[in-house]
Amino acid sequence: MTSKFRSRATLAVVAASFTLTMSACSMEDPAPAGTAGSSGTGGVGVDLPRADSDFWNAYAGYMPAKAQENGVELTGTTNSQNDVQKLISNIDSLVTQGAKSIVMAPQDTGAIGPKLDELAAKKIPVVTVDTRPDSGNVYMVVRADNRAYGTKACEFLGEKLGGTGKVIEFQGSLSSINGRDRSEAFKECMTTKFPKITVFEEPTEWDGGKAQAALETRLSTDPDIKGVYMQAGGVFLDPTLQVLKQRGLLVPASDPKHIFIVSNDGIPQELDAIRKGEIDATVSQPADTYAGIGLYWAKQAMAGVTPKEGATDHGSNVIKLPNGYEDQLPAPLVTAANVDDAALWGNNKS
Repeated sequence: MTSKFRSRATLAVVAASFTLTMSACSMEDPAPAGTAGSSGTGGVGVDLPRADSDFWNAYAGYMPAKAQENGVELTGTTNSQNDVQKLISNIDSLVTQGAKSIVMAPQDTGAIGPKLDELAAKKIPVVTVDTRPDSGNVYMVVRADNRAYGTKACEFLGEKLGGTGKVIEFQGSLSSINGRDRSEAFKECMTTKFPKITVFEEPTEWDGGKAQAALETRLSTDPDIKGVYMQAGGVFLDPTLQVLKQRGLLVPASDPKHIFIVSNDGIPQELDAIRKGEIDATVSQPADTYAGIGLYWAKQAMAGVTPKEGATDHGSNVIKLPNGYEDQLPAPLVTAANVDDAALWGNNKS
């Protein structure tokens, strides 16, 4: 039976220390286009993508400590509220305030390209965190392998369901490379490895309210749903658990009514939910390392350093992109078996 993919229209601040040692750059290489000079000094402007996500609130909370660790001056911090036009306006404001480099996390990875090229022409290098712009000059992208998120989620659910049943997928925004990567990899994996599983794709635009409405509707028409893939626990966790609790479906894995849930983010709330048996797994993307390494690369950019491809000392890998470089960070699958691992950023609550 072929998989059926059906689409419908659709900061608790954490602080922790994490010392970064890097081997992924060469100080002798000439500076690439868009770098700001050779001193490594100057202020860094930071735009936060949203304030309604536990993941991004945690990321924002790490910024001051990570700036201090890296010897980086923060010129200013803005919040673009998931609006690319506001992001562009915020960047202009940060540059006016004197920012010599920008760290941002554009959620619309297609529309930001012209602004990136404009900044490159002004010799203001940009580091993007979590998302990779579709076009436009960028010094460094700091993100985990988002296709691996989708594949890991698929394999987990496929095995738990024994290769058959119905799954609902809360897709992130498909205007974002992250939403596309996770969705495409999940679909490819399900089609190839678990063709007897029916997947209902629910576009959400990273909106928890849309995910909640989609789940309520889907459970009404397909009460035999046995799995949920949440592409962002920071916005989907609470509404999902509310719906399942209201319907009497928030039950242990040993109960036949249990719906297996795998998420993405690795926020403390997800780890607690795994311990309680409310969800079954998540893929942890490191909010602390995103902040620290994003600022590290901003400083390297201002120093005129050309990144070097290959492995780093923090377990990642730098690759060359058509429009810059990408530092690909590890993102482990977290289940009840390793949920208490002290290395997980979500367990560092002090």
